[in-house]
Amino acid sequence: MISLRKLVEYVSAEPFRPFRINMASRQSFEVRHPENIAVSRSTAKIFAPKDDDEEVETWHDVSLVLMESIEPLDRRFARDEG
Repeated sequence: MISLRKLVEYVSAEPFRPFRINMASRQSFEVRHPENIAVSRSTAKIFAPKDDDEEVETWHDVSLVLMESIEPLDRRFARDEG
């Protein structure tokens, strides 16, 4: 589980660094801009741009309890985030 505090640290970092959220289901979400995620106390709403085979962009509601890890997309900034 990722804590609310840890997620907010990533979202509000200055300068912002894109990151990936890895879920317990093995699904992952890339957050490339702070406006692509809305965080509440126990969930996050994450924007997913459309894929080539999809017609519209979507927002996914995900539980913080099901988030396993967060990692920077740029490995130069990687740190232990378990």
